[in-house]
Amino acid sequence: MSFTELCNPIFIQAINDYHLKDNVDTPINNPYEAGTIENSLYLKCWIDTVQWHFEDIIRDPAIDPVEALQLKRRIDKSNQDRTDLVEQIDSYLRDKYKDVVILPEARLNTESPAWAIDRLSILALKIYHMKEQTERTDADAAHIEKCRAKLDVLLQQQVDLGTAIDQLLEDIEAGRKYMKVYRQMKMYNDPATNPILYANKDK
Repeated sequence: MSFTELCNPIFIQAINDYHLKDNVDTPINNPYEAGTIENSLYLKCWIDTVQWHFEDIIRDPAIDPVEALQLKRRIDKSNQDRTDLVEQIDSYLRDKYKDVVILPEARLNTESPAWAIDRLSILALKIYHMKEQTERTDADAAHIEKCRAKLDVLLQQQVDLGTAIDQLLEDIEAGRKYMKVYRQMKMYNDPATNPILYANKDK
């Protein structure tokens, strides 16, 4: 089984589990053992799914400004949690391949494997929701057909991205490529580097 063959069913499971209640406040019930890569992948897609719906809600033109600000704070935290999970998955992969002998001609990829896996999780969400659009009974035929065409593209993109991720991991395992993990340095989240936060720290 390739790594993306592991990922995709877990992503689908997380998305389907969320939509049983379809509520952003639904507590997660991760079915996988803590500390496993399966647990991390499920949690990653759950976070993505909740944030997808946060983004829908905050675009309501009639949303109360106070509620919108509260929701923006939740989106900020979700983004940080998402980043933390990507780094956790990268750390798992780096440890998995730590003993690989890197070939002299080995090259570095433009992104780490986990950031590509992040895109695979988002693609699973796009496919789920685009498929929903093709099944609407309150939309006209033109809308349905347009969404079917988009769904076909997303499904092909999922295959292509999965292939590219698996090929990247094969190259890393064979020493043809090597990976580095750069921690995200989001300065606006850090009270020591965001000037608005540190300027008001003692006020």
